[in-house]
Amino acid sequence: MIIIMLGAPGTGKGTVAELLAKGLNIPTVSSGDIFRKAIQEKTELGKQVEEYLSRGELVPDELTIKVIEARLQEPDLKDGVILDGYPRTTAQAERLDKFLEENGKKIAMAVNLETPKEELIERIVNRRICSNSECKTIFNLKLNPPKQEGICDKCGGKLIQRKDDNEEVINNRLETYFKQTKPIIDFYEKKGILYTSEVSVKINKMGKDVANEILSKFGK
Repeated sequence: MIIIMLGAPGTGKGTVAELLAKGLNIPTVSSGDIFRKAIQEKTELGKQVEEYLSRGELVPDELTIKVIEARLQEPDLKDGVILDGYPRTTAQAERLDKFLEENGKKIAMAVNLETPKEELIERIVNRRICSNSECKTIFNLKLNPPKQEGICDKCGGKLIQRKDDNEEVINNRLETYFKQTKPIIDFYEKKGILYTSEVSVKINKMGKDVANEILSKFGK
């Protein structure tokens, strides 16, 4: 089973993906995590990726596709995967369809999460992530604060703020998303596999509620 997670930065794609992964017993692959690992390891790809991310821009299709396709061929994804943050352009979506078809697979659902822009900015600015690479639990200082300031509830690791989680970069990232990525929503809607849901404190609907709705559609 293959599920695509769509939505602007801060909509909670990672949270919903994690809950779906547990419910469906399949791994989650985040393009962002793959890129950050490459940056930390100072690989040639990592250096190229860092140049784009530091400016709040999308990584070019050719770089992204190369990384994702290599990951999709690894043994732990043979039974399915939840793709978080990929595809982000129509070219990536078309290439993914072709790649899956060549390997006898197809996408079961594309989940599109929507959140008001002002709420997205507030969420991202207050986002904190566990620095333990084996944990990476996400907290929010307002919505989901840690029990102890600066410390992860799960593993005791130090919580950090990503350097690109500031308002200037966030606004750039959101503008980039709405201009370049939103056409993918139409792409998957035309294929009849799009599931759209709003995630917002204003309507008292959070990621866990969306995840439960989706799991029920798959009989879980």
